[in-house]
Amino acid sequence: MNRNELCWCGSGKKYKHCHLAFDARLDEIRFDFFKGQVRPPHKIINNAEDIEAIRRAGVVNGGALDRVAEMIGPGVDTATLDRAADDYITSHGGVSACLDYEGYPKSVCISINDVVCHGIPSPDTILREGDIVNVDITTILDGYFADASRMFMIGEVSPAARRLVELTKECMELGIAAAGPWRWLGDIGDACGSHAKKNGYSVVTALGGHGVGKAFHLEPFVPHVGKPGTGMLLVPGMVLTVEPMINEGTHKVTTDPVDGWTVRTKDHRLSAQWEKTILITETGTEVLAS
Repeated sequence: MNRNELCWCGSGKKYKHCHLAFDARLDEIRFDFFKGQVRPPHKIINNAEDIEAIRRAGVVNGGALDRVAEMIGPGVDTATLDRAADDYITSHGGVSACLDYEGYPKSVCISINDVVCHGIPSPDTILREGDIVNVDITTILDGYFADASRMFMIGEVSPAARRLVELTKECMELGIAAAGPWRWLGDIGDACGSHAKKNGYSVVTALGGHGVGKAFHLEPFVPHVGKPGTGMLLVPGMVLTVEPMINEGTHKVTTDPVDGWTVRTKDHRLSAQWEKTILITETGTEVLAS
């Protein structure tokens, strides 16, 4: 585009003062088709106004997770946690992204023990001593989305369950540390997957992270296994989730044929997941939702 035209990112600045140098650097990079290297499209690059809006949504999302953390424990039913999270989000001007998303019936996902993700809250599901629980919340605020999940250990849990929860968080943090400007999606997957596998765990490959911000799910799909130097190039302005799902046993999963949502490990052994929304910056990464 012409140097004096308004930039494609929507910042309102002239191209020469905004993304001209960015595009020049992209043009210098040789993408290797045989390694699966992919150029990021302009449509998933956020400007400063977009990033600030996602950051604000992340603050509300984190507050909802904090509210759940205050309430969660043995004897609490998951529908109560769902209502509390939704009340927090709406009282702060937001909307739950999950509620009615493709027919999903609740505001958050609460996944217990062998449930990998998309567990549906219910007044009949009572948390018990020894459970491990993932609470996954996505908030829409002023049209922008932020997404994060945390693991909770209910009372005294087994050493094996505790180690799975801790190891999964390590995988997420290693994946975030491997991300950065002018690196590759495969770097994230390699960091997550290698740490899990060398410790004797498997990584769910049927599901993964995703771009987020102007919509719930955007490019790219973020796998938690991979080879360094492969996949989509990571560039400043991209916002995505790192959310490894780590299993005790097989990586294979099944979806409940009745509710169409609840994903469980195929062998019914434990699974854990942590998730943060991150921004690729000029110098590294910034967590926007956790």
